[in-house]
Amino acid sequence: MPTEIKGLNEECGVFAVWGHEDAAQITYYGLHSLQHRGQEGAGIVVTDGEQLKVEKGLGLITDVFDAQRFERLNGHGAIGHVRYATQGGDGYENVQPLVFRSQQNSLALAHNGNLVNAHALKRQLEAQGSILQTTSDTEVVAHLIRRSGSLPINESIKQALTMLKGAYAFVVMTEDQLFVALDPRGLRPLSLGKMGDSYVVSSETCAFDVVGADYVREIEPGEMLIIDENGIQSERFAAPIQRTLCSMEYVYFSRPDSNLDGINVHSARKRMGKELAIEAPIEADVVTGVPDSSISAAIGYAEYSGIPYELGLIKNRYVARTFIQPSQELREQGVKMKLSAVRGIVEGKRVVMVDDSIVRGTTSRRIVRMLKEAGAKEVHVRIGAPPIQNPCYYGIDTSEKEELIASKHNVEEIRDMIGADSLAFLSVEGLQQSIGKREESLMHGHCQACFTGSYPTEIFPETVHPYEKA
Repeated sequence: MPTEIKGLNEECGVFAVWGHEDAAQITYYGLHSLQHRGQEGAGIVVTDGEQLKVEKGLGLITDVFDAQRFERLNGHGAIGHVRYATQGGDGYENVQPLVFRSQQNSLALAHNGNLVNAHALKRQLEAQGSILQTTSDTEVVAHLIRRSGSLPINESIKQALTMLKGAYAFVVMTEDQLFVALDPRGLRPLSLGKMGDSYVVSSETCAFDVVGADYVREIEPGEMLIIDENGIQSERFAAPIQRTLCSMEYVYFSRPDSNLDGINVHSARKRMGKELAIEAPIEADVVTGVPDSSISAAIGYAEYSGIPYELGLIKNRYVARTFIQPSQELREQGVKMKLSAVRGIVEGKRVVMVDDSIVRGTTSRRIVRMLKEAGAKEVHVRIGAPPIQNPCYYGIDTSEKEELIASKHNVEEIRDMIGADSLAFLSVEGLQQSIGKREESLMHGHCQACFTGSYPTEIFPETVHPYEKA
């Protein structure tokens, strides 16, 4: 598996466009801006009004698509997907969007999130005669839609969505319509934009800036949009309830130039850094952040504390994916290829190293060691989130509690294990205050299950073990 600087992996990003003559190209650029959400596979499906055409493959979006592929993707509507492959699910058959063809019409689906009742639904479908071709949750939804009989497609989709539990942001396309849906808790981000007369949908608003679209609004929890030649229509498949958007989207996953639920990610991370400086001050000479997601929090810590912010760690952006080797020495080398300490900045200094999270502890230990090998006199680690003590079942690759260092060790034990001179995490209250809430709505909150163990949905027994996520 790839050697990662971070210990967390998001599952994927989705993008869609309707009513644009260059739908495939627009989707390509949109997916490129979402590449941080998944690097293991990418795909685009287009419609020209008569048929669905698909191109997809393993690897980065730039590895998968070339001029020849785009020649086969002419159409006015498109959906796309970038994917992070979990254990056991990194084959081509799981790369999305998935396309299903029938005598009536074809159906393409792409999904961000994870269904906590996927196993139960698969058992039910198989008992009714379905044969599943992938290990992806997304295929389950296609079967549920097709089993709705002679209902109109919008009603079939809504009926299928009511059977799902967990986190999901779906884009579904037929030859002549685009459907967009978000789970009743709104655990995953999903936004609507507009380019002239064309509609655009994306996991993050940063993609709108890249393609030249204007932000319109968030997709509401429990809402389904229908977009076709007649425009856009909103329907509900679930009653409005308290939104619980994933807190880790603000802490780590989303790009800093994205706005989630009306809140800018960079600004929220700066507030996390400020709150860290209030909760865990320390005497030091420089503050540095672990690239890239921790830079904003490090700036916030430095501004409030008055300690200068410096680029004490540099990320090498031109290193291809490396693979873990059997020896510890080569594992360390893989990290050093991607991240370097700046000796001229940290040598002889007391360094505050701000990071977004500690999952298993191995990466933090390597970075602390790297800074000390570069001459840092002291390394004080500050984490812009509470300790991750509980697994996530909604689409983040932390599905086993025993893998999480904070589930077994207290802060002082973790400090000793990573070799830091001091260690502090942001409190749950500090995180919530830093993120904030959309002022005009009391219905918008955040999921903090990985910190608190309080899950916003029912968790089925089989979800406590790793299995394929979309």
